Amino acid sequence: MQIRRLTAADAAQYRQFRLRGLREHPDAFRSSYEEEFGKSADWAARRVSNGAEGFFLGAFDEQEALIGTVGLQLEQRQKLRHQGKVIGMYVAPEHAGKGAGRALIEACIRQARGIAWLESLVLTVTSSNEDAVRLYRNAGFIPCGREPRAMKIDNRYFDKTMMYLELRAE
Repeated sequence: MQIRRLTAADAAQYRQFRLRGLREHPDAFRSSYEEEFGKSADWAARRVSNGAEGFFLGAFDEQEALIGTVGLQLEQRQKLRHQGKVIGMYVAPEHAGKGAGRALIEACIRQARGIAWLESLVLTVTSSNEDAVRLYRNAGFIPCGREPRAMKIDNRYFDKTMMYLELRAE
């Protein structure tokens, strides 16, 4: 498995992978399949290569197929610049439990620590997704709140757990 930053050259593969995740696991994402299906390949290229606004990492198998992604969104507003947001974490189910998720979140944290002004990371995770919550806890994130009924899908509600990771020792 190889972990690396995604570029515009990965946009088509990323877009298909993202749509798969949104379709198969709608409760894991705040975005929906229907909303993102209509977005262009150009949108995907901008998303994965957004530079000053953050980055996306991909996990690739031996055949160079994308098997997992995670993003770091950098805040542009001055009062919030010290905090990055982990977004778009997804590992294909057939690769779950094989270390791709752990490798992705660890690589994301490592790269975040290399950004001089970044002090902490935040994320939200569907509260009922115990495997994801455990993954983030094992990476050092701590729960810091819960948003009840954060999402509504087909008249069913899902809570989101907010998690926090301090990047710098005080």
